[in-house]
Amino acid sequence: MSRLLSQAAPPLLVAVALILLWAAACAAFSLPAYLLPSPLAVGQALIERSGVLLPSALTTGWMALQALALSTLVGGGLAVLLSFSRMAERAIRPLAVIIQVTPIVAIAPLIQIWVGLDRADLAVVILAACVAFFPVFSGALTGLRSADPDLERLFDLYGASPAQRLIRLRLPSALPFILEALRVAAGLSVIGAVVAEFVAGSGAAQGLAWRILEAGNRLRTAEMIAALVWLSLLGLAFNSVIAVARNALMRRRGAR
Repeated sequence: MSRLLSQAAPPLLVAVALILLWAAACAAFSLPAYLLPSPLAVGQALIERSGVLLPSALTTGWMALQALALSTLVGGGLAVLLSFSRMAERAIRPLAVIIQVTPIVAIAPLIQIWVGLDRADLAVVILAACVAFFPVFSGALTGLRSADPDLERLFDLYGASPAQRLIRLRLPSALPFILEALRVAAGLSVIGAVVAEFVAGSGAAQGLAWRILEAGNRLRTAEMIAALVWLSLLGLAFNSVIAVARNALMRRRGAR
């Protein structure tokens, strides 16, 4: 418990200091509420609009979770397949890089047409999965290639099958890489879901991105910042869950 408090204390102190600085700036410069509302106004928006923001946060979180699962399934599965062949890796890796560097804003209209204009939620999930795909793919493939060469030769000596080599050697070696890749991809899935909803949702998905657009159009800046607070909490929740799972698995692995 004391260790948890010691870890949480520094970021909490920084957050409190920033909030106090924010409140002091609003008071000192008499900033209009539409430009920069006070922390108190944002807190009121969090409470008064919770009936709208909470369901939207759950919607965005669910789409991000689906995107993370999809990117893990496709990226991890593809990495496993390519780990058996250097030639296949050289052929496919450039395509994975293309997916990484292509802005989702550019492909959003195409994905929206393919899945149907009435399936905005599915389009958001696919686009967010595209954002989270590359870290999972690259991390898993790097981890699968990181097995000890001496152990690889030992498996060759004993005539191990590809499945035995994968399960008993490469996957255990790749576990730290995969877990770290998932930690990165978890945050990107939230970012991808929000950006994708901005460009493809059109309000149909009713996530936090739509609430931000709606509040911005009405100059309800406090509500916009309240929605951003919910987004931050989502990102922290995703990251924390992956971090806890990673630490638990690594401790269990070290105990063996």
